Amino acid sequence: MNPRSVSIVPRVACILNPNARDGLSLKLWDDFEQALANSGFDVDLHQTEAPGHAMDIAEGLCEGDHDLVVAVGGDGTVHEVASGLRGSSKVMGILPMGTGNDYARAHGIPVPKGKKFPDLQGAVDILASGTNRRVGSLRIEGPPAPDHPSKAAPIPRACNGEPETPGNLVRWSFLECDGGVTSVINRMKDEGQFKRIRGARKYDLLGIKAIISWKKQTGEYRIDGGEPTNVDLSGLFCLSQCQTFGGGYKVAPGAKPTQGHCSLVMAWGMSKMQMLMLMGPVKKGNHVGKWGITMENAKKFEISTSTESPLIIGVDGEAVITTPANMQYHDDQLTVRGAASIPNE
Repeated sequence: MNPRSVSIVPRVACILNPNARDGLSLKLWDDFEQALANSGFDVDLHQTEAPGHAMDIAEGLCEGDHDLVVAVGGDGTVHEVASGLRGSSKVMGILPMGTGNDYARAHGIPVPKGKKFPDLQGAVDILASGTNRRVGSLRIEGPPAPDHPSKAAPIPRACNGEPETPGNLVRWSFLECDGGVTSVINRMKDEGQFKRIRGARKYDLLGIKAIISWKKQTGEYRIDGGEPTNVDLSGLFCLSQCQTFGGGYKVAPGAKPTQGHCSLVMAWGMSKMQMLMLMGPVKKGNHVGKWGITMENAKKFEISTSTESPLIIGVDGEAVITTPANMQYHDDQLTVRGAASIPNE
């Protein structure tokens, strides 16, 4: 009897956010599924039903036999899937279909343009034969963001671990963590403002509105356990593991997900006019050194406010935590499949 060759079909679990890019992800799913099938994948689809659901789905897939777990959505979906897989040996892939798609950019993955995805096949090819990279993550702990009429307060998830202070929320960041005018932008996005506008244009409009409505706050911060520094919080801070966020804004020029630390960008004590003028340079990554803006390597950051109003902290594009907040970088947390060559590597 002659032995027969056996073809092993790779199994992929896709976690789809049907609301990503205002529902466009679901409308394009048939195209995604066909492209995946043409590349030889056996596809299992899981649709999310509420915020945080992708974390639970991904965590449940950690012990399964899928070769790849794919986040189909934007940076928020990627954040949830990555959080569920964190600490496991599972490989995460990305089919970007969100507003920002900055984590996909950081891994060299093609992203949509408007209502179309011109290089969908290129993104699928990376899932089939891309390069796996082990990356770190930033643990953030602080009080949860309050309820809002359009979005409930975030709830704890087992995959994120227990807080050191009872009542606090823990989240893990893979793209960036920020506070100041940028977190106000994220809160406005969560509220559904400018919902009909997609892509980078939405962030432009949100940024202008957030700056105009900004109210002055003061507080203090510590870097890597150093001495506290008092500061006017008008502006922003960003602890980033990637070069861009907000749909392509080069907030941390030169940063990459394999660098082994965060890039800390701080722009404090700025007037509203300076914040508006900053938008152009930030898009191009030419802002560091202007108006006292700094960038340095950091693995630990602590921030608090001296006023009654807390500062909202954005985690991978979602406004989920408030001050006082502690952030600590940890190596070797997740395996991500990306392009053979990624920006700044």
